[in-house]
Amino acid sequence: MKRTFLFVMTNIAILVVLSIAVRVLGLDRYLTEQGINYGSLLVFAAVFGMGGAFISLALSKWSAKRMVGAKVIAQPANATEQWVWDTVSRQAKAAGIGMPEVAIYDAPEVNAFATGMNKNNALVAVSTGLLRAMDRDEAEAVLAHEVSHVANGDMVTLALIQGVLNTFVIFLSRIIGHLIDRVVFKTERGYGPGFMVVSILSQIVLGVLASIIVMWFSRRREFRADAGSAQLAGREKMVAALRRLQQQQGASTLPEKITAFGISGPIGGGLKRLFMTHPPLEERIAALNG
Repeated sequence: MKRTFLFVMTNIAILVVLSIAVRVLGLDRYLTEQGINYGSLLVFAAVFGMGGAFISLALSKWSAKRMVGAKVIAQPANATEQWVWDTVSRQAKAAGIGMPEVAIYDAPEVNAFATGMNKNNALVAVSTGLLRAMDRDEAEAVLAHEVSHVANGDMVTLALIQGVLNTFVIFLSRIIGHLIDRVVFKTERGYGPGFMVVSILSQIVLGVLASIIVMWFSRRREFRADAGSAQLAGREKMVAALRRLQQQQGASTLPEKITAFGISGPIGGGLKRLFMTHPPLEERIAALNG
């Protein structure tokens, strides 16, 4: 309920800030003269920008389970499932959150993820590859990392940031498209082909720039989740888990929509670093040891 209220209030705040900015910059009169109803455009951008992010968050747990074929542990069937369930249960209590759904999915990669729109109704899933490659201490640290993501409300915060940026992208791309259609292509009434072409191109460019901001936040939250794991499971265990990931790291098989919620993600240098969901493992180890 609090998170739904936060989404609504953020939506309203975006409308107010954008409206004030347009008026302060004196753009309202100019946009009106150019045939743009910026008030309606603001509402349209906020509804679709924040609405899309909210719907994605609301469906995140349901879709994640189906994308990876996760098996939710309703009743532990063996010692491994019992250990995973007991470990998450203990950590959830220590973190002060409700018991998440616990799942195991069949994949060779060493990975785990958490998702869900409510910290008291989340999902923590771990791959069979991780359970085979890591010892119990290392796996415990990874589970604690994912529980920390839930306790920190990272999924909600990431969706809010994405929604805010979506709103700005939709709003600005259509402003740019409309103005260029009128000024450059000399369309006097309605919308010409220039509006559609320029709006799409602007949305792509602005979307790429917005994703840099989202990825920056995604990397920062990994450090926080590592620190949370160090508190729940122990710093030495988390460092050992990250070192194990360094040895096992390969191409991620997680679907793109939930890559940011895994314990590790694709690596890259140069400009690719701007689009990384996770910081390099050596930086995460250094942060814990610092």
